[in-house]
Amino acid sequence: MLKIDNLHAEVGGTEILKGLSLEIAAGEIHAIMGPNGAGKSTLAYVLGGRDGYEVTGGSATYDGIDLLELAPHERAAAGLFLGFQYPVEIPGVSNVQFLRSALNAQRKVRGEEPLSGAEFLKLAREQASALKMDAEMLKRAVNVGFSGGEKKRNEMVQMGIIDPKLAILDETDSGLDIDALRTVGEGINTIMRQPDKAVLLITHYQRLLDVVKPDFVHVLAGGRIVKTGGANLALQLESEGYEAIAEAA
Repeated sequence: MLKIDNLHAEVGGTEILKGLSLEIAAGEIHAIMGPNGAGKSTLAYVLGGRDGYEVTGGSATYDGIDLLELAPHERAAAGLFLGFQYPVEIPGVSNVQFLRSALNAQRKVRGEEPLSGAEFLKLAREQASALKMDAEMLKRAVNVGFSGGEKKRNEMVQMGIIDPKLAILDETDSGLDIDALRTVGEGINTIMRQPDKAVLLITHYQRLLDVVKPDFVHVLAGGRIVKTGGANLALQLESEGYEAIAEAA
């Protein structure tokens, strides 16, 4: 589904990704772990097409298409979802308005009929219920006045409504308490653990991986993936630290 080959990228003239290669097949969940400044969020933003992140070498293909040649909205319409470490607030725009517009824009690109207001509300309420989010929050401005946990839960509701093929989740566990972590993790499993979908999960800590069991864990250090293993690698990182693993690799 996603193939990254020798990817180089810079931000503000500073090279962050220095030859990163990674391949993710449909049906797989991959976790990337690494210290601050290693390039984890940069990788997410490059794949999502965020402004200011310049690719200087290498390639990234998604379902055989050159991902880097697509505009951000084209990547989204093709089935890519980017979850942010710090979900943004959009004052004056309700969740319902935002999500219905986003979903129907993608459906239009794919040649599908837009959902009516009633059809969308039914879908939105189902997803809110699955993530244990009060449906009344759908009427509120996007993330305005939400706690950190509420923002992450709201983002998972967004993901459930959009129903992407590939989810890139940047530190989704950041700022979550134990109960919210489990709810969000179970939401990821319900929405994305499917044979035709895949997840790239970026995290600092092993605790989310107790809920969302990865097929592969990668250590990112110095702009490259320096070690790959199974779920047990996350436990090794918890006990030994990133530096020891990177040096051993």
